[in-house]
Amino acid sequence: MSERPRKGRPVSFAPITPERPQPDPVLGLKFAIEARHGGTVLVDMTALDPRPLAIAFAGALRRSAALGGAIGAASVIKQYIQVYRHFFTWLGDEAPKVAGVSDLRAAHIDGFASALERRGMSPIHRHITVSKVINTLRAIEADRPDRIAPDLYERLRYTLATSAGRSTPRDAYSPFVARALRDAARVDIDAMFRRLGTDDRIDERDPVIARARADVEAIIARQGFIAADQPALKSLYFMRLRRGLPISTLVDDLHGRHHLLARDLPALLVLLTLDTGLEPECLKTLTEDCLTNAHAGTVELRYLKRRARGAEHKSMRVRDGGGGTPGGLIRRLIGVTAAAREHLPGDYLWVYHNVGGLRAGIIDLKYQLPAWARRHGLVDDDEKPLHLLLSRLRKTHKALWYTKTEGHLARFAVGHSREVAARHYADLPSLRPLHEAAIADAFREAVAAAMPTVLPPAAEQALREAPEQAAPLMPPDTVGPLLDGEQDVWLAACAGFHSSPFAEAGSPCAQPFWGCLDCPNAVITARKLPGILAFLTFVEEQRRSLPASDWAAKFGRVHARITTQVLPAFSDAVVAAARRQMENERLYLPPEARA
Repeated sequence: MSERPRKGRPVSFAPITPERPQPDPVLGLKFAIEARHGGTVLVDMTALDPRPLAIAFAGALRRSAALGGAIGAASVIKQYIQVYRHFFTWLGDEAPKVAGVSDLRAAHIDGFASALERRGMSPIHRHITVSKVINTLRAIEADRPDRIAPDLYERLRYTLATSAGRSTPRDAYSPFVARALRDAARVDIDAMFRRLGTDDRIDERDPVIARARADVEAIIARQGFIAADQPALKSLYFMRLRRGLPISTLVDDLHGRHHLLARDLPALLVLLTLDTGLEPECLKTLTEDCLTNAHAGTVELRYLKRRARGAEHKSMRVRDGGGGTPGGLIRRLIGVTAAAREHLPGDYLWVYHNVGGLRAGIIDLKYQLPAWARRHGLVDDDEKPLHLLLSRLRKTHKALWYTKTEGHLARFAVGHSREVAARHYADLPSLRPLHEAAIADAFREAVAAAMPTVLPPAAEQALREAPEQAAPLMPPDTVGPLLDGEQDVWLAACAGFHSSPFAEAGSPCAQPFWGCLDCPNAVITARKLPGILAFLTFVEEQRRSLPASDWAAKFGRVHARITTQVLPAFSDAVVAAARRQMENERLYLPPEARA
């Protein structure tokens, strides 16, 4: 064989005939959409009129809900259908000549938005409602741009001309309510785990019922559940009925030894939300392999957040250990739901028995949550029946963590930017007392930092005996001269006349003489009380000659400082002696007091 390469031939491809564009698969107004999240949605738009416009909207909805479309959740599809009904009703009343997409104009969108505003709809809700019509028309325009009028095409660039405004954050529950919720959830969860897998000894005293019950239990173990019309269950039911035994909860009692029940879900969701702060929609979609990378008493919890476009798959570190930790509780749930998972497709964590069969995933808890709260007699801070919302539990977790971190955003903003954490999870009505207390503490610290050092006679004597206690205000060797009056100014002794907080270091203090009462360098002893009382008398005399606003601006703060902070530090006897000394002596008042 020669090493010389052979001459090749040009590559040729068979001609490709482009496929003809497929027509819209929606030929009618009644069809099913298999949502990516939430199951199948039955769409019925047959009542919408005009029909050509309804068919166009139905086709756009189906394309948007397909793989890669903007709509992924079954609940969102239902919201779109509800908005369509409102929009078509308005068109029938206000624009009866509209027959198809080509008849729609920008005025119709603005008219619908105005009608929603007159109805009292909030700006945010109105923005969300109109956006669904806008999104649908954009999808129609992307598929058939020739059907959209020019002015409507321009109108589709924005949703509303007015701002949607800022939403009011949902408030957290108080620590009192959070503690009650946590205690109730733990009681139910402990009872649930004791129930699962326990031996059946209820009917052992009646061999006939015991055998019938064993037959039913065998069917449940084999098939996962037993239907209400199966003969074995009917036989057990009527046996217990004839003997006067309880039958109202028989189906739940039979399945409750093998699987979770729907009534178990509220307690589990409440405790996990309070412990982890995970979003309710993320918690409901956890899978059996959600725990990974256990390390040092923690485990990584992986979850799906559909709202985070482009970053849906997320994780967080949670405590791991016994059943009292989030990781331990989820690990136990994975174990007790394994039997039910064998009879259902998918890898859902939440598999349970409800209404005659096994269910996978949590869709709606609007009945179970209020029933669970009523069963435990839960009340709010006003002693009224508690309205339980899972979304408020997440806010509660965040509020408790905010309190624990003392508002430190770098530690508090876990899983959010600092701006989102501050706006949505820190700016809550229930945290307002904490913020107000922090502001009050800051003001008190500022006032304390500007306060002079007031030394009653006992404290003055103690400082003379132990001058090292004066640090860091002054060196110990300057304590004696200061207390003896060698560094006196008009209203106090000054521990740093050339280190004033109101002037550059090394320069003399340029404040008026009553500025000592706002200076941390000032030291007030009983020897200075006569001068302070004389100045107080002058200030109160000025109240009679000056307008109230002028007097408050010039003397209000110093008057409050003397009457509420300086004089109360001395005993009545010391103040009385200083007042007598003031009356017997003629004290000089500096000229700037009258300026």
